[in-house]
Amino acid sequence: QVQLVESGGGSVQAGDSLSLSCAASGRTNIMAWFRQAPGKEREFVGVINTGGTYVYYADSVKGRFTISRDNAKNTMYLQMNTLKSEDTAIYYCAARHTNVATLQARQYDVWGQGTQVTVSS
Repeated sequence: QVQLVESGGGSVQAGDSLSLSCAASGRTNIMAWFRQAPGKEREFVGVINTGGTYVYYADSVKGRFTISRDNAKNTMYLQMNTLKSEDTAIYYCAARHTNVATLQARQYDVWGQGTQVTVSS
């Protein structure tokens, strides 16, 4: 079973940038970022296919966040720009055993432990 470890979270001011990483212990197919704010359900952020040629974002982050991956390093990244207070959440990376992209959290097979991102206004 592949394991995922997120890193790079922290506390920043609104308008700042932050970059997260998700290191996998082995090869992965579809990977995605989700986030969960206190008292809210886990929310889809974006998904990237195996080759990194297809990326899809939630409307709430489109134009501000960028997902990429380096398969040689088994690592996925989330570059977050122009952060807003509503981006405050625990950010999770997830992976699927299949190569079919989905926005549904319940369809992901492996999850990281999460990393906290706090944006102060």
